[in-house]
Amino acid sequence: MTQAVPATSSSADAPLVPPQARTGVDLLADHDQKGLLRFLTCGSVDDGKSTLIGRLLHDTKRVFEDQVAALSRDSRKFGTQGDALDLALLVDGLEAEREQGITIDVAYRFFATEARKFIVADTPGHEQYTRNMATGASTSDLAIILIDARKGVLQQTRRHSFIVSLLGIRHVVVAVNKMDLVGNSAEVFDAIATEYRAFAGGFGFESLQVIPMSALTGDNVSAPSVAMPWYEGPSLLGHLENVEVNADAASGPFRMPVQWVNRPNLDFRGYAGTIVSGSVRPGDSVAVAGSGRMATVSRIAAMGGDLEEAVAGDAVTLTFAEEIDVSRGDVLCPPDLRPEVADRLGAHVIWMGDEPLMPGRRYVLKAGRRATSARVTRIVHGIDVNTLKEDPADSLSLNEIGFCELSLAAPVAFDPYEVSRDMGAFVLIDPLSNQTVGAGMIWRSLRKADNIHRQAFDVDRAARAELAGQTPRVLWFTGLSGAGKSTVANLVEQKLHERGRLTFLLDGDNVRHGLNRDLGFSEEDRVENIRRVGEVAKLFTEAGLIVLVSFISPFRSDRKMARDLFSDGEFVEIHVDTPLAVAETRDPKGLYRKARAGEIRDFTGIDSPYEAPEEAELVLDTVSRSAEQLAADVIRYLGL
Repeated sequence: MTQAVPATSSSADAPLVPPQARTGVDLLADHDQKGLLRFLTCGSVDDGKSTLIGRLLHDTKRVFEDQVAALSRDSRKFGTQGDALDLALLVDGLEAEREQGITIDVAYRFFATEARKFIVADTPGHEQYTRNMATGASTSDLAIILIDARKGVLQQTRRHSFIVSLLGIRHVVVAVNKMDLVGNSAEVFDAIATEYRAFAGGFGFESLQVIPMSALTGDNVSAPSVAMPWYEGPSLLGHLENVEVNADAASGPFRMPVQWVNRPNLDFRGYAGTIVSGSVRPGDSVAVAGSGRMATVSRIAAMGGDLEEAVAGDAVTLTFAEEIDVSRGDVLCPPDLRPEVADRLGAHVIWMGDEPLMPGRRYVLKAGRRATSARVTRIVHGIDVNTLKEDPADSLSLNEIGFCELSLAAPVAFDPYEVSRDMGAFVLIDPLSNQTVGAGMIWRSLRKADNIHRQAFDVDRAARAELAGQTPRVLWFTGLSGAGKSTVANLVEQKLHERGRLTFLLDGDNVRHGLNRDLGFSEEDRVENIRRVGEVAKLFTEAGLIVLVSFISPFRSDRKMARDLFSDGEFVEIHVDTPLAVAETRDPKGLYRKARAGEIRDFTGIDSPYEAPEEAELVLDTVSRSAEQLAADVIRYLGL
């Protein structure tokens, strides 16, 4: 038998206060004061997830008369219960779901009792929709994992339990459903409960409640069941009303990702966002996680007026006593409790794309409000969700999970996912289709030292630029080999030098003789080539220089990776546009001839593509205009 838990009566059956005794304002005030529990249901196909949610909605009086009438009609057309109401149809809203009797999309529903408010996510059971289940789990505090009493613990049960654990859900209810179909047998229930507890023992759940029930008949859903007198624990709703899931977000260190720099007029500058952990008060010192710049909070502006304190979950606008550089995506934090900032990460990844994850491919990584180009450099191992065994893996297919190493174009601020779900989560986006193809949980940075933070200095970029009397910029010349990039860049630098401007020219061939001498011409090495040059160019702009970069840089994603290192207006992409046929006739180094002969592999324009810029700031036509004229065009663009 299972361990007895004191019964908890559900407030769904509590007597209602007479309407005349309370006003609508009183009721709304009470409603606002109730706590909110977000939970999801998951399990295998036909375990009864939608029926369970329908039962909860029905028993908590969240179904109106017209909905009951519509449900009655739909039950006759799509239902599986004969003339009886099929409560699953309250949740299965897609026609395909009703026709097949399964859940496909994630369906969210709201209901409330006298004790608590709830948002429930009904997630799919089919393996092909496991990515949908992960979406529903990402914002949930508790998971209800359904098990069909006739089938016991299945592979999908193990998969969902592992994903629930991986996504940081620490409170689980195992609902052993359809007990009426096994004669409400205590022996069947105990066998399932014992097997599940043995399997889930290493997941680190803070609470695990196993409840026998029948969603169809309502036994042990909203109130204790008379059909199973041997079970002395709480009903499902009773447990949901009383389980403590309060995270330690309010007591953690202050974290606020900046969503928007608020400048309604010249006299106000604020930084808007939602506090994800900790608290802040006027007079507190805060720092920008990435740069280390510090400021003092002068005001906390909110919808109803200024606040004396803001805590986790509050959406506020902070103003500072000092002027510092803060942009969208930056994370505000205490100066002495800063999150890690890294551009190389180790993370668990749940793959959601139809095309497999392959190391070396470029994606957009979005963590909080920060987005940057990223590559999976290595899949350390895949994870067998049935045995939790770590197996070698060269790729991850749809719904597979692995531990990966990632290299980012720009560093992101994070706390490990096990410490903060808000600060440790990210998604991977396909840059071509813009579809989310992966969800990740950051485990650690891959730097050799975890105590490295950027040091802020008083002599900064602005001071150096003022001393030089110029606006630092990067002029990024891109085009085919032989297009004339270096020729035009050289002329532009001469003209800038004549005008008293401080410059530096980074040429592709020259850089490969020194800084990048260890790199070849594979796709991975080309990405690293551009990453290093972008970082060097950024350092030169920090020194106040105008930097000219002359690189083929054939891939749009690589050029975007470089652009993302700079503020708006600092990166000027210049496409030196020359047709391949013309470039081949020039061929000053004889490279095209060798590539055509097969002596050089992966040569841009021959057996490796060149992706022309789609929105370059300048396009230089080298066929109709001379290099001198094109250089003059660049100078005019700069307004010099």
